[in-house]
Amino acid sequence: MAKAMKAPKMLKITYFRSAIGRDARQKAVVRGLGFTKLNQVVERPDTPEIRGMVAKICHLVKIVEE
Repeated sequence: MAKAMKAPKMLKITYFRSAIGRDARQKAVVRGLGFTKLNQVVERPDTPEIRGMVAKICHLVKIVEE
């Protein structure tokens, strides 16, 4: 029998502080997470890659739910 695949755990991330005046790499991470405007909430899978992106811009975003 095949194992049932679990849905990946999701993170809700809020973009609460502007990236104006930040370096290009931080702006690229903001865009890479899918943010286009302030106070936007996106859902991303809880993977080490996404956690690493959030860690690089932790001063600009918040994790709403875990």
